[in-house]
Amino acid sequence: MNHDLILAGGGLANGLIAWRLRQLRPDLDVLCLEQQPQLGGNHTWSFHDGDLTAAQHHWIEPLVVKRWPSYQVHFPQRSRVLHSGYASITSERFAEVIGHDLGPALRTGQKITELGPEHVRLASGEYLSARAVIDGRGAQVSPHMRLGRQAFLGQLLRLQRPHGLLAPIIMDARVNQGEGYRFVYVLPFSADTVLVEDTHYVDQVSLSTEQLREHIAQYVQWQGWQVAECLREEQGVLPITLAGDFDAYWNAAFDQPMSGLRAGLFHCTTGYSLPYAVRLAEWFAAQPQQSAAALHQGLRQHAQEQWRQQRFYRLLNRMLFLAGQPDNRWQVMQRFYGLSEPLIERFYAGTSHAADKARILMGKPPVPLGEALRAALQYSPQPDENRS
Repeated sequence: MNHDLILAGGGLANGLIAWRLRQLRPDLDVLCLEQQPQLGGNHTWSFHDGDLTAAQHHWIEPLVVKRWPSYQVHFPQRSRVLHSGYASITSERFAEVIGHDLGPALRTGQKITELGPEHVRLASGEYLSARAVIDGRGAQVSPHMRLGRQAFLGQLLRLQRPHGLLAPIIMDARVNQGEGYRFVYVLPFSADTVLVEDTHYVDQVSLSTEQLREHIAQYVQWQGWQVAECLREEQGVLPITLAGDFDAYWNAAFDQPMSGLRAGLFHCTTGYSLPYAVRLAEWFAAQPQQSAAALHQGLRQHAQEQWRQQRFYRLLNRMLFLAGQPDNRWQVMQRFYGLSEPLIERFYAGTSHAADKARILMGKPPVPLGEALRAALQYSPQPDENRS
């Protein structure tokens, strides 16, 4: 074996796995392969204080570029400040810190043309083998998953004058809604630097890049800001899981160990993935040196537990996407943000308990009752939603 472990893809999950193994298991020969010139791509990852334990906050702290003690949400009939800490990691900091620590254990600019549980072939023709290969190359389309989409485009802007924001706005739905639930996401990184992201929860992505840019320009103008320079632009589409067949999805991987979005490790309603990547990195660090088959089985069990825990969130997603008119989906979120702050924190952390679930469903739904019930009971042809 050339290596103990090869991590195919240098995104959030595999990057954290490689970094944590370097810290806690330096005896392992780990190689991380990334197709792009830089580890981590072009992203901003955020999380709430309650998403991680104190120990987890401690070990990822070198990656954090900004923390805020609170955040805001805005809807047509509700605005609120929530006193829960919020933090962000940029791909630049991710690549700087982790890339430096990995050294030669990271190879960028490496296109993978063939991958199996114990080998990788590169576009150069180079063949690499390992005790196990972990496929972490992002989400993939599957007939076994019914998905909505969270499409976004963000611009990091330097303004001509200070913006005046003291905290992030993680949802500003006081904007034209269009084909689905739309909101603007705002992160104030400095007095005159702000990330503005136009986000859409839609059934299918139809908006062009230019339309998303125009939405940002309109929001900036509405805020009364003047742009001096666009420093960076990021764009993506995150999966929002409505239903699926977990077993069929993993069976289609043919014993290939998977990580990150490819393994389904993300919050299926919010799209947040960092807490799941942190937990996965810790899981890897606790494993003995194992074969690809053993890691595949362990990863599958780890992902299945997360899948079971998110059954309620998939039900909510079906109500959000399938009940009522698309341009009225904001009403669901406006109602949610009227609930207690601890409940909202647990929702983001993926730890909602039975009383939380009952409270979220209690009362008159903000969509037609009949449609809400039909949406809750609707699922893809696979039977998994009934038993998971």
